[in-house]
Amino acid sequence: MHVHHVYLTEPEAIAQFRARLSPAIILTTGANPDPAADTLVVGRPTPEQLAACPNVQRLIIPWAGIPETTRTLMRKYPQIAVHNLHHNAAQTAEMAITLMMSACKWLLKYDTAIRAHDWTLRYEPSRSMLLAGKTALILGFGAIGQRVARVCEALGMRTLATRRALSKPTPQDLNTKVFSPSALSELLPQAHIVLVTLPHTDETTNLLDADALAHMPNGAVLVNVGRAPIVNERALYDALHSGKLSGAGFDVWYQYPPNVESRKNTPPTTLPLYELENFIMSPHRGGHVHEVEEQRTTALAELLNNGLENGEMENRVDLDAGY
Repeated sequence: MHVHHVYLTEPEAIAQFRARLSPAIILTTGANPDPAADTLVVGRPTPEQLAACPNVQRLIIPWAGIPETTRTLMRKYPQIAVHNLHHNAAQTAEMAITLMMSACKWLLKYDTAIRAHDWTLRYEPSRSMLLAGKTALILGFGAIGQRVARVCEALGMRTLATRRALSKPTPQDLNTKVFSPSALSELLPQAHIVLVTLPHTDETTNLLDADALAHMPNGAVLVNVGRAPIVNERALYDALHSGKLSGAGFDVWYQYPPNVESRKNTPPTTLPLYELENFIMSPHRGGHVHEVEEQRTTALAELLNNGLENGEMENRVDLDAGY
């Protein structure tokens, strides 16, 4: 196996990655792919990079998910298998729990008040939700969703989940009841908390629209660490503004800065969701922790080593499904 990693440029990072790889794997690096490479590591390949590797058999995206531009391009190369990594499942699940707790406990509002030396909220009727005994519905029961379920169950919550691949077994340490996505309308009325850990695909776009949110109990909370368009933006704003949802927490957005210059002045939404006191916002940093690059390097090396040993590489992306 000859692997070319487009993003590795620093000698120390190359050495650390090389140390984790099987000695039987040839490694080259840099923006210009080695023509002899059969495996290319790059998240957003260009046609020129693919053309430079006539023998490439595998493309590895070194993060979870697949950019839409990559998905579109790789459909033109059906002979190249596309794979990705799931190294950041733990911290993304932790972000989901952080947003859930913050929204359920109205932490942002209380924090803002006490910073201004205002104690009046302490003496008002509480808006905080007790999580013990409540039901959490997890949309997407992969590595992230299962970690979320473990924490919810540790808090004394009942957990439900949806998953396309119902044939995959539920981990034995979980009591989660898993359903087909087609059961969503029956599950939403039971859910005090809905946590979205799904990829963005044609099927999941606007999955939670106005009708779906209307099926949730009054005062429910919505958390999204998947992709923003899974939740209809207008429906989200209306449900929060009206109080139908008591709160929501998002780490994923409807708009992103198109370039470096716009990073300080790009609103994350087209609607004034950021003006709502019951909306908790994080700038898509759920997967960012001090250890993330070490996690990424380790996961990539394991993927390559196992692929070399077993003759078949894991984490293959279905371009039609989008994940």
